[in-house]
Amino acid sequence: MNVFVWILQGVLAAAFAAAGATKSIQSKEKLAKTGMAWVEDFAPGVIKLIAGAELVAAIGLILPGATDIATVLTPLAATGLAVVMVGAIITHARRRESREIAINVVLLAVAVVIAWARFGPYAF
Repeated sequence: MNVFVWILQGVLAAAFAAAGATKSIQSKEKLAKTGMAWVEDFAPGVIKLIAGAELVAAIGLILPGATDIATVLTPLAATGLAVVMVGAIITHARRRESREIAINVVLLAVAVVIAWARFGPYAF
């Protein structure tokens, strides 16, 4: 099970590292043109804040466990991503974007499993 949780951590970290990098590098207008219509509802600073949270959480999912330093940060990172996903679900629900909600629910579920596993029976 520990290997499975590591795989989930790697997949979730890669997904959020890519998403955070995209949001931090591209402008609000370019993000909107590439299919992220939700950015129209937020200021550029908020989008960069979300990007930063995603990047820091992606690092937090991998680095503490890999270095065996401050390993409590891994389940905290997963919990933080779960909170981000709840916000994303609310945003997409307001915009009636069901496809995006489904993706966010899957990411939320993975983050919750990681948080549960690393806080509980499969802690480092």
